[in-house]
Amino acid sequence: MNADITGPVAREMTARLTAALAPTQVQLTDDSEQHRGHGGHNPAGESHFSLAIESPAFTGKDRVQRQRLVYAALGDLMHERVHALSIKARAPGE
Repeated sequence: MNADITGPVAREMTARLTAALAPTQVQLTDDSEQHRGHGGHNPAGESHFSLAIESPAFTGKDRVQRQRLVYAALGDLMHERVHALSIKARAPGE
């Protein structure tokens, strides 16, 4: 498993995803700096992320179901701290 873990929000996101989805691969990238001056930008950083994740939990699920699993795993972070999350979720072998 690999991850571009940066600050405390990214670490918490990765921990929650790992606990809930047991991913075989996870890459979380903080894209916040690219959104400086845009809506939802937090000067402290860690407000915009890209996630590429592979997990057996996604097997047999469509794109929306996979995104819902990710959002459920992240819980309150998506309402309180993360403004935007780009998700690429796949099952092993896809």
